[in-house]
Amino acid sequence: MATYITSDCINCGACEPECPNEAIREGDEAYIIDPELCTECVGFHETEACQAVCPVECCLPDPKHLEVEKDLLARAMKFHPNDADLKKAAASNQFPSRFRK
Repeated sequence: MATYITSDCINCGACEPECPNEAIREGDEAYIIDPELCTECVGFHETEACQAVCPVECCLPDPKHLEVEKDLLARAMKFHPNDADLKKAAASNQFPSRFRK
C-alpha cells in the first residue's frame, strides 16, 4: 500500500527530501504522496523514511492503496534502473523493507 499524509500535516517539509522516489510534493494545505510513485521505501529503508522524520507522525499506510512487497520492490527497481546496490540486494533477497520487521 502506498503511504499517505494525513490532515495533521504541519507543512514542515521534512518528508520531501527523504523520499527515494520523489513521490512527495507540497500540496495546497499539506504535503501529498503520489501513490503511483510511493514504494513504502521497500529496497531502501526498513521503514518509511517520511514517517521516520515526520514530527507529527502523519505519514501512514493508505488502506486505499494495498500492495505487496514484491510489487513495491519491482516498482522501486523500475524507478531506479541504474542502482547497482538495489539490484544486488533484490537479487539476493536481502533488501530493507517494512514487511521484514
